[in-house]
Amino acid sequence: MLNTLVLDRQTRTFTRISDPDEISNLREIESNIIWVDVPDPTSQDFDELAKEFSFHPLSIEDVRQEHQRPKVEEYNGYYFIVLYEAELVEDNHLKLRELNIFLGRNYLVTVHSQPIRAIAATEKLWREWTDLAERGTGLLVYLLIDPIVDEYMPLLDNLSDKIDDLEDAIFAETNQDALEEIFRMKKQLLFLRRSITPLRDVFNTLLRREQPIFSRETSVYFQDVFDHLIRVTDTIDILRDMLGSIMDAYLSIASNRMNSVMKRLTSIATILMSVTLIAGIYGMNFERMPELKWHFGYVGALASMLIVGLAIYFYFRKNKWL
Repeated sequence: MLNTLVLDRQTRTFTRISDPDEISNLREIESNIIWVDVPDPTSQDFDELAKEFSFHPLSIEDVRQEHQRPKVEEYNGYYFIVLYEAELVEDNHLKLRELNIFLGRNYLVTVHSQPIRAIAATEKLWREWTDLAERGTGLLVYLLIDPIVDEYMPLLDNLSDKIDDLEDAIFAETNQDALEEIFRMKKQLLFLRRSITPLRDVFNTLLRREQPIFSRETSVYFQDVFDHLIRVTDTIDILRDMLGSIMDAYLSIASNRMNSVMKRLTSIATILMSVTLIAGIYGMNFERMPELKWHFGYVGALASMLIVGLAIYFYFRKNKWL
């Protein structure tokens, strides 16, 4: 299903088109900017797009296969851009939604198999920014990409708060859940890095080449988005380093606690071994052991065990082994 919205830059009015056959005639009018949004596309939708806009088979193939790396590719008469919208859903699960963009001189085609939150916000802003309509599709694609990039920072701030809580938790108590949470968050940051970092190359391409689509005034907006991306990627790297440090701290704490337990067990075993030595000696059944005939031999043996055990105990306490 093709959702088509047309802006007439002369009259600054919007028209929603329901018949895809009208797109060809509307594209021939210089003052028109056409936005075609294709949610959950079918094979018929792909065929209509390829026929109507003469999209290269390779770009259509990329859209069909999905899970593409964020990129920008230049074809005859248009640019093909892939990027991802990110969101933390229930149970702090990271959800990435792929958005494919075909950017032409007077048209923008967006294709996505999952709902993109930025679509509705972009349409609202586009209707409000009609005073800048002369900047063409460059302004429209900026209004679409900018909210997607802006949403990355609140998401990373959320992850940063969770990393702080995780850091406090591992110092309070070492447990298996903390270790699993560390690995889960590292995996989330890895997915984010793969989905966001390549966007820097996308904007490098859009900003450094001579773009007939973008005016110089519009390029300023893309420079702002590029700056946000630099900040986002730097934040991701910082959070990954923090998680690595937390992992090292977790392993160090677990090792220290294990060493402490082993020292205590060794100290207790030493005390028991000393007491058992006395019991073992007087447990031997020799006939000529004078101590066996002593009237207070039993009490003396117990007293010896107690004295030796306490002496070793206080020695270990003094050296902080217990």
